[in-house]
Amino acid sequence: MFLNPVVATAYSLFVVGTSSLVGAIKNIQKGLVDFKTALVFATPAFIAVYITRKFLVPAIPEELFYIGDFLLSKDIAIMVFFASIMLLASISMIRGRKELTEDESKNTHFNYISLILQGFGIGLVTGTVGAGGGFLIIPALVFLAKLPMKKAVATSLFIIAINSLIGFLGDVQNFEIDWPFLLVFSSISVVGIFIGIYLNKFIEGKKLKKIFGWFVLLMGIYILYKELLA
Repeated sequence: MFLNPVVATAYSLFVVGTSSLVGAIKNIQKGLVDFKTALVFATPAFIAVYITRKFLVPAIPEELFYIGDFLLSKDIAIMVFFASIMLLASISMIRGRKELTEDESKNTHFNYISLILQGFGIGLVTGTVGAGGGFLIIPALVFLAKLPMKKAVATSLFIIAINSLIGFLGDVQNFEIDWPFLLVFSSISVVGIFIGIYLNKFIEGKKLKKIFGWFVLLMGIYILYKELLA
């Protein structure tokens, strides 16, 4: 099935939101979700992602401009923007500072203003590219909220779940949804979440952060190559 990027980003919001919700519930049971941080970060993100999906994305022209013979379309621009953000986020994770322990994070005060602004900015990115924003939310929670890596991952799933599903609501009225396809794809994604939660037991937070950073870097490079050179 071929989907244009605007529809694909809407579908991805539902898939990511559903699978993240399942993962978040499992992590809540383990006591890994920091609800205070999630509330501070997620509230502006919720507002931004809904506005973006409901009003900003539909307002972007299908054809933006030419660079020589190359037409920069709305679809390509969204994917290039997505990949560029991925590259920046991956570098912050790969070169990241020393991770705080659980006790250190409890005694550290995070910057509320920075976290709110970051949440709003990530909401705009999430709404534009249709991704849950985990590759941005996790670095923000680690560096701004001072959460240990595994707690940052668990809290990000909770934020992503609500963030993505609210963004999807902004799309429901814009085009017809293929629910059978979407539900099947979401079910496969949920299976992946359970596998990831199981494997998380065997990987320490520091290594997980590096692996995550390199994965996001490679995906960003691949998307840029596919959209601009392939």
